[in-house]
Amino acid sequence: MPRPRRQPDATIGIDAHSVRAYEGETILSAARRVGVHIPTLCYVDGLSVYGGCRICVVEVGGEQPLRLACATPVVDEMEITTASDRLVEHRRQLVELLFAEGNHICSVCVSNGACELQDSAVDLGIDHIRFDYQFPDRGVDHSHPQYGLDHNRCILCTRCVRVCDEIEGARVWDVASRGSGSYIVAELGQPWGESVSCTSCGKCVAVCPTGALFTKGVSVGEMRHDVDVVGFLDAQRSAGEWTDRGEPA
Repeated sequence: MPRPRRQPDATIGIDAHSVRAYEGETILSAARRVGVHIPTLCYVDGLSVYGGCRICVVEVGGEQPLRLACATPVVDEMEITTASDRLVEHRRQLVELLFAEGNHICSVCVSNGACELQDSAVDLGIDHIRFDYQFPDRGVDHSHPQYGLDHNRCILCTRCVRVCDEIEGARVWDVASRGSGSYIVAELGQPWGESVSCTSCGKCVAVCPTGALFTKGVSVGEMRHDVDVVGFLDAQRSAGEWTDRGEPA
């Protein structure tokens, strides 16, 4: 027998609009459900919350600290602002820093026109970078027979790590080193093509927000990612069945 549909049990304000919400669901979930856009880079429906990109920050009430929309549960009478001048400037700086610390050359990228980092820059009106480019010396792993990994375009969102761990169950990917020297590794740092755990399912490539993970044989602007590969929870969300962290049960 299907579980009864849960009724909203909280009233919150999002950009001065009254919204009925499920107490315990995240601000991001509530906003998306009513059509309010909050930008994200590391978040994907169906994966655990990482909160690393900090692009989804919002203002809550009169508090000075910004809150992560993807990780902050709503409470009754919460007042949320999603697009103030302060938030826009904060997001601009974060996106500019991501461009400055990597080697993102959009005009020759396989994901040009289908890149979430590029889309974020366009949405924020970024036409130049105010920070010094770091020009890191990063390599490209072509050892896998089907896919490639370009570390120059990786923004360490860990989508690939989480989807491989939580959905495929292969646990191929992890993050090595620390700080600005951090990078994605396959099985303790060996070439991807030598991984004995990789199932070649392509889920990591599908959820990558940039051109860091790509299918071999694609040229400039031809790579298309599909985060819906982990969207198996949509039916439960539509039915109003929520877990404590604001996702469908």
